[in-house]
Amino acid sequence: MITSTQNLPPLAVHFIWHPSDKEVIFNVISEFRRYITRDTDRPFSREINIPTFLYSSRSPSNPPKNTPPKLANKNVIFVFTSGQTLTEPLWVDYFNRLNGSTNYFIVPVAIDEAGMKHSYSGALENYNFIRAHNWPHDYRIESGILELSHELYRYGLNDIDSDEVGKETSIKLFLSHAKKGDTGLNHAQEIKSFIDNSNMNRFFDANEISPGFKFDGEIESHLKNSTMIAIVSDAYSSRYWCQREVLTAKSEYRPIVVVNSLEDYEDRIFPSIGNVPCVHVTAEPLAHKDILRILIASLLETVRFKYAEASLKFYQSQGWIDSKAFILCRPPEVQQVVEILSKNESSSIDSSRLHLCYPEPPLYEEETIWTDYLNITVSTPLWSSDEVQTDKYNVGISISDYLEDGYEEHHQHTDELQRLSQDLARHILSRNHTLIYGGDLRENGFTEFVLEEASVLKERLKSDQFHVENHLAWPLYLTPASKEFSIKYYGLLDIVKHEVPDDIDSILKNKEIFLKPDCPENQYIWSRCLTTMRKESIESSDVRIFAGGKLGGYLGKMPGVLEEFLIAIDLNKPIYLAGGLGGLCQKLCDSILNNEISEEFTEEWQISHNARYIELQQIAKSNSFEADYEQVKTLILGLSVEKLSLRSGLSKEDYNRLMTTPFVDEVVHLILKGLNQLEGKPQY
Repeated sequence: MITSTQNLPPLAVHFIWHPSDKEVIFNVISEFRRYITRDTDRPFSREINIPTFLYSSRSPSNPPKNTPPKLANKNVIFVFTSGQTLTEPLWVDYFNRLNGSTNYFIVPVAIDEAGMKHSYSGALENYNFIRAHNWPHDYRIESGILELSHELYRYGLNDIDSDEVGKETSIKLFLSHAKKGDTGLNHAQEIKSFIDNSNMNRFFDANEISPGFKFDGEIESHLKNSTMIAIVSDAYSSRYWCQREVLTAKSEYRPIVVVNSLEDYEDRIFPSIGNVPCVHVTAEPLAHKDILRILIASLLETVRFKYAEASLKFYQSQGWIDSKAFILCRPPEVQQVVEILSKNESSSIDSSRLHLCYPEPPLYEEETIWTDYLNITVSTPLWSSDEVQTDKYNVGISISDYLEDGYEEHHQHTDELQRLSQDLARHILSRNHTLIYGGDLRENGFTEFVLEEASVLKERLKSDQFHVENHLAWPLYLTPASKEFSIKYYGLLDIVKHEVPDDIDSILKNKEIFLKPDCPENQYIWSRCLTTMRKESIESSDVRIFAGGKLGGYLGKMPGVLEEFLIAIDLNKPIYLAGGLGGLCQKLCDSILNNEISEEFTEEWQISHNARYIELQQIAKSNSFEADYEQVKTLILGLSVEKLSLRSGLSKEDYNRLMTTPFVDEVVHLILKGLNQLEGKPQY
């Protein structure tokens, strides 16, 4: 992982917990993390997408091998303490190696009363602990998300002194609602009363301004510094003052959350209230859990808004975004654009063509058709409406998950690989490249992630140009899943079935019957078929992208990502190695960068970590098709960053970054940059 203090992204979040506490606290960590990252089940959602890193171990007595490095401009480290961490000397020593600083903020969370005793001495002495053991049982998850979110806001996104507490660091809420007696007013009073009569007043400073009064400086000043909660009741959108509040919040670029509390009917939804998050609640009175949901949504939208602004400014400083682009924390709206054009006061705005940049993912044609009429460029950090189409490539992806090590040494969840596969599918296919993937067809597999992304993209872009090839070896295409995928993704997916190699064809009794890899002899047949498929699919690729990859439990002659990498090297293909996301690819990048072969790429390691592998190698050697690990070593150590970058369209510096960055957005940016800079179709 990178630790340079230059050109760091704005924020990274780290979680540290003892493995014996996993059952107690990991559900809270997982739910909170789901809120602050992009949900892989909703890849087109507009969520926060903050990079997260996880630290634990497989052995209760041993802490993680690494302490969180300074990966970002601000690093927020949630340290979960308990009796388990207090009584393990190595864990106490591990915590004592954590040192807070101006960009390294430690937030201790006591899982039990014993965890509070870490504040008596050591690195956590005198820290203000979150008391997780006091979270109410019925609302434990919600309470945890609320408290962790607030500390993330305070330390990660608010320019405060670390000792500041109370109202100075609270998120200011503006409760916008309709007239007296309306459901909206009742809800606003319940929310404000809840905040005022609980410890939530440490988090929120709620201002309730009853509509009907002159829209004066008091209201406007509150709105300029607040997150608006628009409590939409039946009467809300028809009230002039409510409309004024919404328009002012939009003009001031403030976070807004809608609380949908309709009871019967609304004759017209006020257009400007759209394009923001919405929470649905039932009729009054508000339940305790509903109020928590509203406050969580408001806090997280404030975090998302501030993080989006910080991220876009960072990307702009790195040259990802036009320096003259006008940054928006939400996708652009027509009324907002007209207002920007009419003011045209900022020197950052190009009067000849306004450029608006907003967070990922991109809007699609049906939402942006008006931008051409207004002569506007719209973009995200990874896409622009002005982008010039490059040559069309057959882009092969070699990506698979791997067995996690309990976050002892590698500190990312494997769902980062899912995000990578979704983002690559989106941006590669939207540029009319062909996507080639060789993988089994199974539920929640990488093939499905890619195809789900592609099918949505095809519909939203109204394009018939999308082309996804899934290459399958025998006997994988005999499975029912192969036919089911062909039907489900008809018109999008081409399943390329690779024939059995001649030497295997001669010993098979029936090629129409699925052969299970349940013995070394059958494993050898599978390995030969997989090698044939991999060679032919890589031959049909113009470039190859590698990420993740398992080191054990595979069905070929060697780990699949490794074999595909060696074939791509032999065929002299442009290669993009995303090593910072873990797995085999990280070991591969380490070997190249350090010019020292990782032990995982030796025959001895593979035999000791994979059951029956020695028998497979013996059968393969008798047929002269074994995995030659001396050749593997020679090929890997014969590579360099210079050689890999020269063919990829990237500079040596960019390629080195690609091999080490743990950030998915940066991986995608560098790959797209390389594809854009390739000089025509690669020749072989």
